[in-house]
Amino acid sequence: MAILLFIRSLYLLPLLFFVAANAFFEELPFWGLDPFQSGFNPGDRGGGGGNNEVVTFKPIEITGRGFKGSWELASENSGVSAMHLILSPPNNKAIMFDSTIFTPAKMELPKGKCRPVPGKPNEMDCWVHAVEYDIDTADVRPLKILTDSWCSSGGHDVDGTIVNTGGWNDGGKATRWLSNCKDCDWRDYATVLSGIRWYATQQILADGSFIIVGGRRKFSYEYLSKEGNNNAAKDHLLPFLRETTDKDENNLYPFVYLSTDNNIFLFANNRSILINTKTNTIVREFPVMPGGSRNYPASGMSALLPIRLEENNPEIVKAEVIVCGGTTPNAFYLADTQKLMLDALKSCGRLEITNPKAQWVMEDMPMGRVMSDMLILPTGDLLMINGAEKGASGWQFADVPALNPVLYSPDAQEEERFTVLEGTTIPRMYHSTSAVLPDGKILVAGSNTNDRYSYTKVKYPTEFRVEKFSPPYLDPMLAPIRPEIVEDSLQKKIKYGEKIRFQFSVRQPLVNPNELEVTMYYPPFTTHGFSMNQRMLVLAITRVFPIGFGQHEMTALAPPSGVLAPPGYYLLFLVHRGVPSPGQWIHIK
Repeated sequence: MAILLFIRSLYLLPLLFFVAANAFFEELPFWGLDPFQSGFNPGDRGGGGGNNEVVTFKPIEITGRGFKGSWELASENSGVSAMHLILSPPNNKAIMFDSTIFTPAKMELPKGKCRPVPGKPNEMDCWVHAVEYDIDTADVRPLKILTDSWCSSGGHDVDGTIVNTGGWNDGGKATRWLSNCKDCDWRDYATVLSGIRWYATQQILADGSFIIVGGRRKFSYEYLSKEGNNNAAKDHLLPFLRETTDKDENNLYPFVYLSTDNNIFLFANNRSILINTKTNTIVREFPVMPGGSRNYPASGMSALLPIRLEENNPEIVKAEVIVCGGTTPNAFYLADTQKLMLDALKSCGRLEITNPKAQWVMEDMPMGRVMSDMLILPTGDLLMINGAEKGASGWQFADVPALNPVLYSPDAQEEERFTVLEGTTIPRMYHSTSAVLPDGKILVAGSNTNDRYSYTKVKYPTEFRVEKFSPPYLDPMLAPIRPEIVEDSLQKKIKYGEKIRFQFSVRQPLVNPNELEVTMYYPPFTTHGFSMNQRMLVLAITRVFPIGFGQHEMTALAPPSGVLAPPGYYLLFLVHRGVPSPGQWIHIK
């Protein structure tokens, strides 16, 4: 009892130490140089690129106070160029894969594991087109993929199995399934889908099933059947997809999200609608987004902003989408016919999709971006990474690599939302990918602007190197306020609406509950600048209690339903004063 009274009395002690410590950490440099201020100079980002010229690339030089992030080379050879990237929960593995037509790769399949080449009965393909990549050790395990997954879509099943749909040629109607076990390999089903789904989008629904939307000249959507079952009779025509197709399409890989009202939000080109999946009807069309085209090959980026939950949630929780970058509708045509690379769009728009009277709220990024990824960080901020500043998606249709990531803080004042971060020297152009890792770093891989694997005599060689980017919250100076979840105290399997209890530590005797957040992150399938199924929830915290020096117990509320958080694996983070803990895998259903 005496010990307990002593611990509780900590909150009543004079707060000199607490105030002094907080004042110190508040003064730590964190944010970057404002790119809108005078003196911001993009500088020389590389040029030339003749047949025998070695081209070097320089990111924007960032000056000023504070840690702007850092880069490290994680691997020289991933085995394949990562056109597609997805984590494999709950293991520390990432699955990287490309098209089966690209050879020679930098790794071969084990002896006796070659695949038959479609249409060539006497020819075998022994090159690796998919790998399992260990995010801690960089070890690579070859995987055998049978049908062509070029420009396919994907996500996780409820049990964490990776589900990949569509592609090109023999893979256009295929589905592929990969479980998360030690020696598992792809299970291919070549003729499952209702038609060829090439450049389509796959989104998980509230019950854990999938909707697959669009694709090249596929103006419809369908609901995916269970593994191996045929989908032929489940095609739903959607004239909206035909209406949003222009001369160069610009509506492929549409941005699709499960809204908090259980409708499907669909954005294609510059228009957007809500679809009721129970009645398969359009329930709302939103205003046209100004500025240009946003989907492939214009290839902007998009995310569903973090969903904030309360102890007592309203009937419909607010949901807001952001769309950034892209290019003008004719950019692909001009790059293809005249080798003219137009500037990418700088504009961003936010739309509250649960508001029947919603209007686009526009703002500008520091630089235009096309083919970039948009990832939700454990803190709820967004990271814009990879891509180019000119051109469009396609073979050698873009130039001026966007070497510097940009941090976007959605809750900051408008003039303070964008921060340009430390850049890389490795261009990540067409067919590059990225992923948020459990430790908060960003895995960056891929890039191939060529119509084959090309290693020499091109400006942007096919890229097999893997990097990791550490965002500003991984500044070593912030270690004293970085929390850590006690893994054994966390229940890994949770149910909707129940209390989530766990213990955590931080190198401070006291914490302010108002400076804590618990976030749940659904890891996406990323390809061609869009992270499908990506989702973050900010949970309601109901209790924070000290149990020892720097040790605390916390209670948060799990999301109440699959409408807000579709069933499956999530990374759970504890954020203290903007600094996240390492994530822990949890499973909800």
